[in-house]
Amino acid sequence: MFAIFRATLYFALFVGFILICFPARVLAWVGIAHPAHTGFAQVTGALIGSVGLLVAFWCVAAFATLGKGTPAPFDPPRRLVVRGPYRFVRNPMCMGAALALAGGACFYASFWLLAYAAALFLTCYLFVVFYEEPHLRRTFGEEYEVYCRAVPRWRPCLPVRGPRLRN
Repeated sequence: MFAIFRATLYFALFVGFILICFPARVLAWVGIAHPAHTGFAQVTGALIGSVGLLVAFWCVAAFATLGKGTPAPFDPPRRLVVRGPYRFVRNPMCMGAALALAGGACFYASFWLLAYAAALFLTCYLFVVFYEEPHLRRTFGEEYEVYCRAVPRWRPCLPVRGPRLRN
């Protein structure tokens, strides 16, 4: 139960700062206000952003319930999470955040918000490749290697029959 509380707090802080406060500052900095009317771009952006937020929430829920931890590097899961959104792609949290920001960029028709999304994705990429994956290899060993062979890093795919992933 405490893992769910910690994960919820992390999710609120992550979403609050990375996906709401900072993008709002970017929009204010470039002088973009709420669109005057709701058109196709706003509806599309809201749908894409909502899917991104749902994916991010699903990831946090999987970390709390299956991994008994949070996505935060200082409070990682105690068990390797290979179910939920992690069955389809190894980094769905990054994908969800990028989708949420891309949806916001579409909603506001903002190149700068899209640039922020790209910068965040690049940061996630570097973090995953240079910190997270080596750390997970050291922590979970062969179990993580099997998972890496079965699930792609960035390109979501349907789960294939192969090695049985635990959890």
